[in-house]
Amino acid sequence: MELTNFIEITPLTAILLILVGFVGGMVSGFIGSGGAFVLTPAMMTLGAPGIVAVASNICHKFPKALVGAVKRNKYGQVDIKLGLILGLFAEAGVLFGKHVMTDIKNAFGAVGTDLYVSAMFVVTLAIVGGFVFKDYRKLKALDDAGMGEQTMALTRLARWVQSVRIPGTMIYSKGAQAEISILFLVPIGFATGFLASAIAVGGFIGVPAMIYILGVPAIMASATELVIAFIMGLGGTIFYGLEGVVDIRLAMLILLGSLFGIQIGAIGTTYVKDYQVKFTMAVIMLTVLFSRFFYIPGYMGQLGLIEPLPETTVKILKYAGDGILAVALLVGAWTVLYAIYKGFHEHKRAHASHTEMVGVAE
Repeated sequence: MELTNFIEITPLTAILLILVGFVGGMVSGFIGSGGAFVLTPAMMTLGAPGIVAVASNICHKFPKALVGAVKRNKYGQVDIKLGLILGLFAEAGVLFGKHVMTDIKNAFGAVGTDLYVSAMFVVTLAIVGGFVFKDYRKLKALDDAGMGEQTMALTRLARWVQSVRIPGTMIYSKGAQAEISILFLVPIGFATGFLASAIAVGGFIGVPAMIYILGVPAIMASATELVIAFIMGLGGTIFYGLEGVVDIRLAMLILLGSLFGIQIGAIGTTYVKDYQVKFTMAVIMLTVLFSRFFYIPGYMGQLGLIEPLPETTVKILKYAGDGILAVALLVGAWTVLYAIYKGFHEHKRAHASHTEMVGVAE
């Protein structure tokens, strides 16, 4: 069994982590996701082993999730019962996923977890990013046609799920406004928790599943996911903490930056259309995908799964991965800040025009 080494936190590293957390927070507030698909790779790029990056990211998320859940519950957007039940099954998924991660670490060392996390990122972001990009094109086509945003109808699958009656397993969901069998919640919750234990992002499964399978409106699904994230984050922090792989320094520095960034990101959403948010999300996801992809050959060579690569080649691939991740972070930051800048000036021009019209009328 290989001991887990935490990275050295120099003043420069601390500043970089706060900046990464800030950008990740902006992305989170802008696209309605946890931003962990940016933060976990960034921590790995700075030298944290995959298992440490995931565990520390999970640790930093649950305080934010609790605050967000409480705040959105005041607006009636949270299905507490559904969130608690899904969170319970998600916790089982986190525990199982933690065992998979630690087994890999014990068998192959930190490099094994680096390969596992990177491979999971590549596969997950390819699937989710592809769907988001497809959704962006659909929404943009509707907007170009002058149809604007339309309320999404209940899917055929959701209608079927809500029609199934299994005695002794039914619960009423405020979000879906229908009774749903707990048996449908078991695989959704478990899969959400397992993915969170692997890459610190469970919402990629939880939110779409609530929308398309259970029939929960998007705004309530994203709010209810915060309850699930809090439960997963608290449990995951304990599970991984007992393994000694939670670096509280990383978690707190990331949290410090993200708490400020998320506020700015939320402001940016008031100035853009939904399809623009989807486009930003897809671009960042697919960019991060390629960032992690360039690390995989080096990890495989170290583990003997392929012929070891020349050191020069490994360095070139690493520089390529680092550069692409930096591009992803810059794209995220630029998109949010530009949306705020553009929206502010449009608001200023509209206000000036209104003031001028009032003056002429007088």
